[in-house]
Amino acid sequence: MKTAEDIVLEKNKEMVCVPSDLTIRETLRRMVNSKIGAILVREKNAIVGIWTERDLMRNMVMPGFNPDTDRIGDFMTAPVRSVPSDTPLLRLKEMFIGLFIRHLLVEKAGKYIGLLSIGDILRASLLEKDRQIKELNAIASWEYYENWGWDRQKKQP
Repeated sequence: MKTAEDIVLEKNKEMVCVPSDLTIRETLRRMVNSKIGAILVREKNAIVGIWTERDLMRNMVMPGFNPDTDRIGDFMTAPVRSVPSDTPLLRLKEMFIGLFIRHLLVEKAGKYIGLLSIGDILRASLLEKDRQIKELNAIASWEYYENWGWDRQKKQP
């Protein structure tokens, strides 16, 4: 079964990070330019939080919220949840569903190697199911039964 690291490698995208003192508006601009729905926040080269489209919706209705002056570090979600790189796909699905989250950092040897979204997990899960179905179809094809003398009319050998 695929692991978190396998999915990160297949995704083949770099993590997008911004400094914690960046304005919300500039952070949004970088998210739009990168075509992403979540961005990591760093301080002194360490990832300290995450900010998402969902956070934007919640922040927009706060009294006094000003995307031109407010800093991303004041509105990020911290700490960011992470998983070891060898976490299996099934466990990742359980975590996303059970924790009601949409993003997980993947950690390997003390460093973050990627950010997974629930969409990445859904895609990997569907591809895995497709692979399993193809394997089963190869085993259960009529050729398989014909090689063993299966009679389709009688439905027995």
